[in-house]
Amino acid sequence: MTKKPPMGGLVPLVLIAGATAALAVGFGAAAPARASKPAPDSGPTLIAGATLIDGTGAPGRPADVRVAAGLISAVGTPLQPTPGESVVDGTGLVLAPGFIDTHSHADSGIFAHPDALAAVSQGITTVIGGQDGSSFYPLEKFLARLRRHPAAINVGMYGGHGTYRERVLGKDFRRAATGAEVARMEDMLADDMRAGALGLASGLEYDPEIYSAPGEVVALARVAAARGGRYISHVRSEDRDFWKAIDEIIDIGRQARLPVQVSHLKLAMRSLWGRGDELLSRLDAARAAGVDITADVYPYTYWQSTLTVLFPQRDFANREAAAFVLKEVAAPDGLLMGRFEPNPGYVGMTLAQIAEARGTDPVTTLIDMIRESEAMRTKRHPDTESVIGTSMDEDDVRRLTAWEHSNICTDGELDGRHPRGFGSYPRILGRYVRDERVLTLEGAVRRMTGLAAAHMGIADRGLVKPGMQADLVLFDPATVIDRATPQQPQVLSAGILRVWVNGSLVWSDGRVTGNRPGQVILGPGAPKRAAAARAGALQPRVAVAGAAGR
Repeated sequence: MTKKPPMGGLVPLVLIAGATAALAVGFGAAAPARASKPAPDSGPTLIAGATLIDGTGAPGRPADVRVAAGLISAVGTPLQPTPGESVVDGTGLVLAPGFIDTHSHADSGIFAHPDALAAVSQGITTVIGGQDGSSFYPLEKFLARLRRHPAAINVGMYGGHGTYRERVLGKDFRRAATGAEVARMEDMLADDMRAGALGLASGLEYDPEIYSAPGEVVALARVAAARGGRYISHVRSEDRDFWKAIDEIIDIGRQARLPVQVSHLKLAMRSLWGRGDELLSRLDAARAAGVDITADVYPYTYWQSTLTVLFPQRDFANREAAAFVLKEVAAPDGLLMGRFEPNPGYVGMTLAQIAEARGTDPVTTLIDMIRESEAMRTKRHPDTESVIGTSMDEDDVRRLTAWEHSNICTDGELDGRHPRGFGSYPRILGRYVRDERVLTLEGAVRRMTGLAAAHMGIADRGLVKPGMQADLVLFDPATVIDRATPQQPQVLSAGILRVWVNGSLVWSDGRVTGNRPGQVILGPGAPKRAAAARAGALQPRVAVAGAAGR
């Protein structure tokens, strides 16, 4: 698997370091996908007395919910307990659909962390991997292993453009692909679509995809579209060439005629700050013209990636380019090292602090650190450095989060250095809803559930209604909050009380239960789905869907 470091997005990191040292429109609705074989459940359960927020955006209401055989079997007020049924008292709490993370790097660590503590502790029940163009190939083998060794959460996957490009072009990737090479990549994606990929994912700001021609991406997107799939992308630039990158993903949606989603939407350069309305107007205009473009957002102003991604020309020794980075993209005291193999003692220090310790100016320090880390990089050990960088403005993050076509994501890992991996959803519920009133509670839950499911094409999750898979989260709206920080990125959040996946309790009383009922979310190209559709109906336990970040 090719693994790209995730990036994402203003807490001044100098202070942090000092403390530590809907519905598809236009071209189209992709066909549904589904989950793999039924998972075990915890037996009949009645969740009574909670305020139900059902994922549609409708006002919360008192309602009891019955879970049986992994499904939501009844919703009403009141429901009477049946013999042998477990009863959970939800008085004073909110019951919502399980949260769906549409941009996750959990797939890279799912077998090492099958209980998925980072996810379930914040209410996430489904993750979508293969992001930023980095996936497992052949996908069929990964999904087969996941069926043999289920996790606590459901997992869906995209096929990765970068993975295909790396396998086809090898070390000779700093160029446009030939027609024959594009055809080989198309065949690889078609294989993965048959295996169950939701569509095509790209990370066009990263090697080897940054060297791809736009037509190459369109050709692959058409393969996904032909099989009812989707396209999701870390766009080609989140700073200098941002507007061109937005135009590119819109054009991919227009030419390939499939739904497209901007990964971890952000304005990651000082001269872009305050232009959120301009961005959303452009996206709304594309939607009005028939392009089904959507986005996901995480609630942080700092991202995580590599130092090298800050140089789109890969001219790491260019002092002018380095000076631009430190002026426009992230200041020296806003670049916090999460990893640095040449000198692990730099972890937790900002570039400003490292420059002072080395006795060199920040530009020289940045150039030298890249040179040192690149000298240690090998194919077996590609990750020699990572950095958390402050590049976004909080008002912009709020504005983009509040867009009616944005859903929530983490861009996080199960064992990562960025707090988003452990805190994104409680941060939205605690800070953006309760404290700052950026969103209503119902609007926030919709962005985490029903809207996220619609953007991924998942038809049997994301809502609380009879017949849906019983992915549920019970939380306290008065206390829910994130507690993870860049200094302590894996501190658990508060206020998430219980989490069910396919009817099985996976998180309760502040700990994982050890149950691993997760299913594989299969895309529309998988043959079994087509056969089921021809037979007239999907089986009730078959989950349906349609079609490292910055």
